[in-house]
Amino acid sequence: MRRHSHSSSPYEARYGFSRGIRVGNVIHIAGTAPIPQSDGDELPDDPYRQMLLCGRIAVAAIEDLGGEAGDVVRTRMFISDPEHQDEVGRAHAELFGHAAPAATMVVTALLDPRWKVEIEVEAVIG
Repeated sequence: MRRHSHSSSPYEARYGFSRGIRVGNVIHIAGTAPIPQSDGDELPDDPYRQMLLCGRIAVAAIEDLGGEAGDVVRTRMFISDPEHQDEVGRAHAELFGHAAPAATMVVTALLDPRWKVEIEVEAVIG
């Protein structure tokens, strides 16, 4: 059984992917950028608030697929500048620290030069 979750990202339809997919008791959340979810919302300009937005989008998809933040077992954070690591890490701890997932942080270029962080998340239910 496969279930899909979608967000308001314009890239999902354009590039043919889902924000999240659940197969059995495993949930995979695609790379999640700090894309405002409502018209009129602004893109946060600091890495901490961008990470919180990414996390809220990812957790919403997990919840849509029957899980919760406490089910997260793996995160991958992609940051555009190593100087952002502490602020991104602080937000990660607030979002997922209670689950203490395995985590990786990689410095790389992102699709939009305004983005400072993007995350991938995996969760296991039960």
